[in-house]
Amino acid sequence: MFPLFIIAFLILGASAVAMLGRNLIHSALLLVLSWAGIAGFYLWAGAEFVAFAQVLIYVGAVSMVVLFAVLLTRQGAVTAPAEPALAGRLSLGFLTVGSMAGLLISAVLGTPLAVTTKPAPTAVPVKELGALLMGPHAAALLIMGVILTVALLGAIVIAAGPRDPARPEDAP
Repeated sequence: MFPLFIIAFLILGASAVAMLGRNLIHSALLLVLSWAGIAGFYLWAGAEFVAFAQVLIYVGAVSMVVLFAVLLTRQGAVTAPAEPALAGRLSLGFLTVGSMAGLLISAVLGTPLAVTTKPAPTAVPVKELGALLMGPHAAALLIMGVILTVALLGAIVIAAGPRDPARPEDAP
């Protein structure tokens, strides 16, 4: 039970610092740490394949797309000054968090915990899951690769901005 608290502290701490940070690069790297913590939770729960997919997809691919997008779309090295937290925004945030917590708590408490006599499902080997992903679901993997590539190219186009004909390096 103790490792669960360490993993939860890692996930929540990294997410909170990423959310409150003013530097986008540091926030993106802390988000990667949070995703790695989620993969650690999956390992703790015994879902090795899901943990592997979490590391491969989020810690690997999505984090690189986020970092490239942040680096390629930055307008300058000057960071925006921190604006003070307005009372309205703060109260709206607490209202949102409270309503989501109430919804989750009511859903958990309202769920019947009936004991079933069904046998436990057998574990599916990772080899079989890999065969399914590379067989009937290979098109979905290819589509995700195309979507991520288009997002990265879009970030490059946004970062490039309009051409200035007065500059010799922008001349056609």
